[in-house]
Amino acid sequence: MNACACDQPGLRPVDEAIADLLAQVPTPPAAEWVALEQAQGRTLAEPVHALRPMPAWDNSAMDGYALRAADLQGAPGYLPLAGRIAAGDAAQEELPPGHAVRIFTGAPLPPGADSVVPQELVRLEGEGVWLPACTSGDHVRRRGEEFERGTCVLPAGICLRAPQLGLLASLGIAEVAVHRRLRVGLLSSGNELREPGAPLYPGQIYDANRYSLRAALRGWGLEVDDCGVLEDELSASRDALSLAASEWDVLISSGGVSVGEEDHLKQAVRELGELHLWRLAIQPGKPFAFGRVCGTPWIGLPGNPVAALLTALVVARPFLLAAQGRSNVLPRALPLPAGFAWPKANARRQYLRARIEHQDGELRVVPHAQQGSAMLSAMSWAEGLAVVEAGRTLGAGELVEFLALDTLLA
Repeated sequence: MNACACDQPGLRPVDEAIADLLAQVPTPPAAEWVALEQAQGRTLAEPVHALRPMPAWDNSAMDGYALRAADLQGAPGYLPLAGRIAAGDAAQEELPPGHAVRIFTGAPLPPGADSVVPQELVRLEGEGVWLPACTSGDHVRRRGEEFERGTCVLPAGICLRAPQLGLLASLGIAEVAVHRRLRVGLLSSGNELREPGAPLYPGQIYDANRYSLRAALRGWGLEVDDCGVLEDELSASRDALSLAASEWDVLISSGGVSVGEEDHLKQAVRELGELHLWRLAIQPGKPFAFGRVCGTPWIGLPGNPVAALLTALVVARPFLLAAQGRSNVLPRALPLPAGFAWPKANARRQYLRARIEHQDGELRVVPHAQQGSAMLSAMSWAEGLAVVEAGRTLGAGELVEFLALDTLLA
């Protein structure tokens, strides 16, 4: 893609714009208690501390035989069996000196035992077992080795996913404090837009943005209200924005923020509040805007489908996650060799739709052949975004930052 005449001074660098938005994040929604099975994808509002050590007692890491390592005196030997302990047994009786006990994974060690020998290393003989030499602590999960009572196991601001929910359940926690879902009012702008399934007449297109953006917002754990399509008319835009601002925590619109005569959203925002930011040094997605409508934060995304989704993923996402109470909202890019050349520097940072492929025996980032801001087929094909900085040229094999879409959509 080449630089165009619109690449003029005054465009806000992407990182600067993200920092500006993060500096204006509102107070997160209040906390509410929900059952663990309803907490998936929610943002933890309070830190969680362990109510007991983990593990709560010394237990076996293997199916095998528990013993005192000293009873073998550092050499293989035979020990008579003194019983059997399965997971769920209490194991309160002390292991008699000079004996072993059959034990299973997760079962508590009996008092006196200090090691476990895996079953595949032993040989049963009559009423006892022949064991190899072992060391105290072998194959034993010690009480508190994962964490002690009172340890902060989950900080506030983390998104609760499968690992975190499993950890909470392992602690016996049935309810958890999470932030109420951030409520987002989603609008599209454009008289040409029609709903999928409706007939199209000359000059009309289907509204893709509300569907892709709504999916992204819900994937971030937000509550989304579809406010429909705005007419390309100033008073209609002003009325719709004013009403939505009274009902939702954040407003997001797509289209209507460029420089065309029918783009009225910026003016409507100015009349109802204030416009803080407009136009980024990004391609695609330059006509990104941010402001407030009657005190409610408003994010104005470009109208082209790829530009709308890409700026939502890259620029709006950190703000929205932080407004939900999330911490660590900036994604991490992975440096990988480029499987392409970028011989001509661009005045704006490029986000190329790309995927990772094998080239010359290594993984390389390969962009789609079509990079138009309206081409959702390339976005659907992509596994991520290759980031080429403004003013930079790139040779094949040089490192380029790769942002995985799975990361941006989570």
